[in-house]
Amino acid sequence: QVQLKESGGGLVQVEGSLRLSCEFSGANFGNYAMGWFRAAPGADRQFVYAISRNSYTTYAADSVKGRFAISRDNAKNVMYLDMNILKPEDTAVYYCAACRRTEAGEVQIQPGAYDWWGQGTQVTVSS
Repeated sequence: QVQLKESGGGLVQVEGSLRLSCEFSGANFGNYAMGWFRAAPGADRQFVYAISRNSYTTYAADSVKGRFAISRDNAKNVMYLDMNILKPEDTAVYYCAACRRTEAGEVQIQPGAYDWWGQGTQVTVSS
């Protein structure tokens, strides 16, 4: 059974940086496209960034383009989200997710396409 565990969240000031990690276990990490989503209090889960199985394709939400970066290390079974120039509106619980049903270079941006989810890590940006 696939398990995902996020880490790296915390409290940061405006324009600060954080690196989130997502540890994957229970299957062959290289067979899964991965994504990051976030949920602010009272809001629906929102797509943030996605990366294909082979890292050839990434796709970011407009709200984070130029500030966030996604990467993965298939040898270490880890995915990362580097967040820079953080804004108060980035405050949310961040979730990583894994999708089995993709081609090597495909990404998924719809939450319903993902098969497995982590428990989330809180990111709070203070002004």
